[in-house]
Amino acid sequence: MGVSEHLTIGVAREADRVVLSLDGELDMANAPHLQQAIDGEDAGTRAIVLDLQRLTFLDSTGLRVILAARERCQERGQQFAITRGSEQVQRLLSVTGVASHLRMLATPDELVV
Repeated sequence: MGVSEHLTIGVAREADRVVLSLDGELDMANAPHLQQAIDGEDAGTRAIVLDLQRLTFLDSTGLRVILAARERCQERGQQFAITRGSEQVQRLLSVTGVASHLRMLATPDELVV
């Protein structure tokens, strides 16, 4: 599990996916921690899910890391999905138009493929 001042990243590896659970704030100060966690995942995993249910804040730097993760997964042939975050997180995803480009799951356990 990775920890920064305002963000905790929990990692759960399952047979077909890796779930990265974000708890706290994803911003310029700690976005590199998420980038490292995503880059460190095996390309052999079928899917990566970012669980945003406990993410309380997201800024443009965090948004950029999420989009880069989606692109990286596509390059590796992996599925990529997120769960819903707080109202602020969802508003940013919606206002920027990013929500329409990301697969949204109700729970991190929902079938990805």
